Amino acid sequence: MSNTKYAPCLDRAQMEHLARLLGEEVTGSKLPLLLEQVYLHDRPELSTKWKRIYNAFIIYQNEKQCSNQIMKFIKLVIEPANYLGRLDVYKNLLQEISKVLSFVGYEVHEDGKIYPCVVANTLSEAEKRARDLLSKLQQRGAHASVLYYCRAELLDNNYFHAVFEANKGLFQRLRDLTGLTEDGNKLIEQVFSRTPVLIINNFQSQSEQDEHKGFCNLLKGICGMFRNPEAHEAKITWNVTEQDALDILCMISYCHRRLDNAQRIR
Repeated sequence: MSNTKYAPCLDRAQMEHLARLLGEEVTGSKLPLLLEQVYLHDRPELSTKWKRIYNAFIIYQNEKQCSNQIMKFIKLVIEPANYLGRLDVYKNLLQEISKVLSFVGYEVHEDGKIYPCVVANTLSEAEKRARDLLSKLQQRGAHASVLYYCRAELLDNNYFHAVFEANKGLFQRLRDLTGLTEDGNKLIEQVFSRTPVLIINNFQSQSEQDEHKGFCNLLKGICGMFRNPEAHEAKITWNVTEQDALDILCMISYCHRRLDNAQRIR
């Protein structure tokens, strides 16, 4: 989240829920230091940690009319290094925090940072957002092109069509990079043949040429296994689980990253 952008205000119920979550994660001795670090006012006379956090949030937001320092406090608490050996606890905490922040258009990822997301308007939507495929892909650092080509399907947790659209998007990107109009294996052959249009490395040494050929074969495998079946089989007969979708989409993400540095040589 940018330091120069004003994060929207949270309502009192959202601040209370966050304060209760965060109060469970900090010790009483550490709390004043964390609040001071992000310039939030502490009232140590209050009886519980969550009430001190909630009060600090209220005072700050009433004065500044934004939630910037609140977001910074959240990031301090959820610093990944604080949860070494407690991955499950960490993931559950991030999920609960994301449910709250999604109402103002933010979510937290496993890197401990806060990112924009589509605003949730209902509780059921916030619950769904916290566990949806899009969030999991973002946490894995999926390439922006994967998210671009199948964002609607990801938001709907539609695994089958998310894979289908992402595959179509990968081959569309090859066409965009080369100006060619073919599809599938014909396109791959034209782009990465022995006289390639695109190269993913210097294409000089034997190992570089082998890598280039391997990438070509990887694209052919993606086309044959994850695209063509979808074009010819009904959805009910080609089951795509969430784990399948994540693995396939991350493979496509890798292909897009290699294309980021590809050079067009003819």
